[in-house]
Amino acid sequence: MRKLLPLIGTPSGSHPAGRSALTCRFRCGDACFHEVPNTSDNEYVGDVVAGALSRRSVMRAAAVVTVAAAGAGAAGVAAAPQAEAAPAAKGRPRPQKGARGLRFTPVPPNTRDAVTVPDGYRQNVVIRWGEPILRGAPAFDPERQSARAQAGQFGYNCDFLALLPLKGERNRQLLVANHEYTDEILMFRDYDPENPTREQVEIAWAAHGLAVVAVEEDRGNGRLTAVSRHHLNRRLTATSEFRLTGPVAGSDLVKTSADPTGTRVLGTLNNCSGGTTPWGTTLHGEENFNQYFANGGSATDKRYGIGTGATERKWERFDKRFDLAQEPNEAHRFGWVVELDPYDPQSAPRKRTALGRFKHEAATVRLTHDGRPVVYSGDDERFDYFYKFVGSKRMRHGNSRAAREHNLSLLDEGTLYVAKLTGDSPAIEIDGTGKLPKDGEFDGSGEWIPLATATAHGAVSHVEGMTAEEVFVFTRLAGDKVGATKMDRPEDIEPNPVTGKVYVALTNNSNRGTGANPKADEANPRHANKHGHVLELTERWNRPESTRFAWSLFLVAGDPEDPSTYFAGFPKDAVSPISCPDNVAFDAHGNLWISTDGSALGSHDGLFGVATRGERRGELKQFLTVPTGAETCGPVVQDRRVLVAVQHPGEVDGATVERPASTWPDGPGSYVRPAVVAVWRADGRDIGV
Repeated sequence: MRKLLPLIGTPSGSHPAGRSALTCRFRCGDACFHEVPNTSDNEYVGDVVAGALSRRSVMRAAAVVTVAAAGAGAAGVAAAPQAEAAPAAKGRPRPQKGARGLRFTPVPPNTRDAVTVPDGYRQNVVIRWGEPILRGAPAFDPERQSARAQAGQFGYNCDFLALLPLKGERNRQLLVANHEYTDEILMFRDYDPENPTREQVEIAWAAHGLAVVAVEEDRGNGRLTAVSRHHLNRRLTATSEFRLTGPVAGSDLVKTSADPTGTRVLGTLNNCSGGTTPWGTTLHGEENFNQYFANGGSATDKRYGIGTGATERKWERFDKRFDLAQEPNEAHRFGWVVELDPYDPQSAPRKRTALGRFKHEAATVRLTHDGRPVVYSGDDERFDYFYKFVGSKRMRHGNSRAAREHNLSLLDEGTLYVAKLTGDSPAIEIDGTGKLPKDGEFDGSGEWIPLATATAHGAVSHVEGMTAEEVFVFTRLAGDKVGATKMDRPEDIEPNPVTGKVYVALTNNSNRGTGANPKADEANPRHANKHGHVLELTERWNRPESTRFAWSLFLVAGDPEDPSTYFAGFPKDAVSPISCPDNVAFDAHGNLWISTDGSALGSHDGLFGVATRGERRGELKQFLTVPTGAETCGPVVQDRRVLVAVQHPGEVDGATVERPASTWPDGPGSYVRPAVVAVWRADGRDIGV
């Protein structure tokens, strides 16, 4: 029998999953120790209601996707082929080779203070916190750090990563990174959390935000290195200027004394995951923004978890905009999706208000058959929802100035939806243990419920009792009113570029089924769900603009020896254990890659690949693990390279600069530093083939 590793850090049950108290403090403001923000009495996933579209009818409809795809070529948009169904696990012969793209020896669970990769693979650190990327920025010196220096250096904790082409520059790409949050205890020697200095606060402001940096690849070995002082290199911080666009721009709900126009915002905060667009920009989701604002006793949006007292970082002492008693609308200017044009270093990034305001974990884009953008996003909170936005304007192809300007307006007009799921098994068969219902699968149907529509001439609410502006600013409340389905922390959402199916990572929810909290349902089938699961969604007719979909649970995470786990029907004695799925990505073969956050299995977090189709559907293999205290973020999976962000290494309870819990990446005697890592095959061939 497999023996799980002993838990690291705090004792079991003291913090969600495998997270340390330090991570909870600085990353999300101890969100899991506050009251659950969603107290609505929405219905839960249960029996199919009369007239509901059954999963099977959706799948029958999807069978004609090839007919619908016939017109895709005229719009210049490729139609996704129909997905392959997995054969039944029972009696299935064990294939002799791994799925193409996943043919590597899995890394076993471990607690090494290192990035551990499969045999035959190599790695290098691409860029670390503090490395200079702008002209004039000094070399990193943590003992003499300044806000001015940090503003020209790579920021702190990285989450989302993107690699974009650099035309005309051989062997170079453009790396875009989110800098989600700072951990001042690990950044500053002798840090006093009750009395931070102005310099420390301003360094933290400069360490938040976004970075754009050119990277150069060594075609001989797969190594990536940062190109310092490239003309496209850029840092955006908590004090950079951003634009509010879309239906909320200019609203009284976002006006402040510093910005009476309601159109200009200083900074972006807690950028978690994101996405890239077909027109060459990147999207960045502002997640746990609530923790930065103090004195929210009179705030009108209690659903967002804004506290009534002082904040952890005490920023309100140095800038009144973080004090809601003085600037009650400032919090309304965060919680958006930011669109950045990384090829134009002079452009102001735009906060796209038509995509709604909540704790955005991600924002991933696919195009409809006629070229309109569809954006998927999860709201990372226990018992909250996942959403999509369907644009009303078509993308223009080409790199002309007119085409680029047009495409930079695509996310300001369209309809925002929230998901409601229905199970197809009797409620009595969902008992909270994770036992499969009699039909052998957690599955059902769903609908996208419209919340509001934004146009060039105004916006219309579809939620009774709320104006359109209120829907976009208080999107969680709108989801409550229309009966959206409460999920177990919806995180990254990605459409599969090969099959067209959409995958939703649900990280965990230890509150499910406890006390007065909602009990298990077919889409969230385990009480005290500490390991999470992955949902697979098929839009009707395989059209992303559809308002109907079928769904099933693709993975129910945990130790494969736990009877509550499920790996798409693949034999469980041939998969790696996984806990707390977070960021996801796809390779060119359609395999799903999953990074984890807070593994509750005693191992360090890691990156996993899993086949989504064919005879090996559900076979999950661990590709790497990260150092002590770290979370695996990113990821980017290219043909010859995998890129991950190693976020918050050394973030273990009791750790400080003076008493580090990790010596990664530079060894004993150095500061622990979040960093980006590239991994490649030693023989130069493609990953996993």
